[in-house]
Amino acid sequence: MENRRHLKRIFICSLTAVSVVIIYLSTERSEHWTALLARTFPTSKSLVSSSAVPQWEDPGPYHVAYPRNYKFIMDETPTCKTTTPFLIVIVPVAPSEEATRNAIRNTWGKEKVVLDQLVETLFIIGLPGGHNAEQQQEKLEQENEQHHDLIQSNFQDSYHNLTIKTMVMLEWLVQHCAKASFVIKVDSDVLFNVQNLVKLLLDPNTAKQNYMTGLVWWHSPVIRNPFNKFYMPRHVIPESEYPPYPLGMAYAMSLDLPRKILDVSPQIKPIFIEDAYLGMCLKRLGISPTQAPEETMFLVKPQHPLSDCNLSKVIAAMTTEISHMQLYWLRIRRGAHCPSD
Repeated sequence: MENRRHLKRIFICSLTAVSVVIIYLSTERSEHWTALLARTFPTSKSLVSSSAVPQWEDPGPYHVAYPRNYKFIMDETPTCKTTTPFLIVIVPVAPSEEATRNAIRNTWGKEKVVLDQLVETLFIIGLPGGHNAEQQQEKLEQENEQHHDLIQSNFQDSYHNLTIKTMVMLEWLVQHCAKASFVIKVDSDVLFNVQNLVKLLLDPNTAKQNYMTGLVWWHSPVIRNPFNKFYMPRHVIPESEYPPYPLGMAYAMSLDLPRKILDVSPQIKPIFIEDAYLGMCLKRLGISPTQAPEETMFLVKPQHPLSDCNLSKVIAAMTTEISHMQLYWLRIRRGAHCPSD
């Protein structure tokens, strides 16, 4: 009997010790995640309180957490506030890619007056992540003090959140740029021939409303291969094809469309494939994107190096290195043209 009492005391002591360890580890884990969140959403003059960070349930692997109450935490650009540009160029870019932003600022991003039209270039970013998020945020604020061309919102910047980034971009345009005429979204690894786009937008045959153009993908299949990064199961999208949409590398639109897209977006649960989602919104609006007049205007997989003839006709072309974009822009500035011109 005494042995049984002794074993019982040992069992109770052991159970108590295990409970203490579990509580301790849970506390440690909680403190770890609290610290991680503090690094991910740093407190600074831009992020004034934890309420600035939107709260949501996990939307799952195929959808994103939008629409939500995101805030602009960096928005000091004079664009559309003290100016009325004909064309706004917005470049979604990762917070850490300062070198890419500088390359754009020193090439096509510095073209301000094109064919007598005012053009202004901005960069849109979300919150930096990782162990050095606070330091990245401080660098971004310093960079913006110098250039005043960053727009930042308090969503987590990641590839999966490109749809959020695009919708936040549209929100900013609706809030500030009602008097501007057109906007083009250009990926950061794209060569952009500003003059060719302005020439197209000034063409009397170009619609001034309900207009979106780029490299339009018609009958784009919904990927059912689960090993493909664009995989979409049938329970998310039962249709076999997406509605037509301009490829996300670069697309231009008239500035009546952002509000219309935002108005219809609550009716369509957003997927993580941002350009396809815009196509879904356009379909709900009864609007079809407009194919560019020439196939050579938007090049998604061009054969490098591009010829002078290519450069004379292109509006947007994917590049693989910053040096390519810089070299191509110099050649365009020097007057690249086709031999037959």
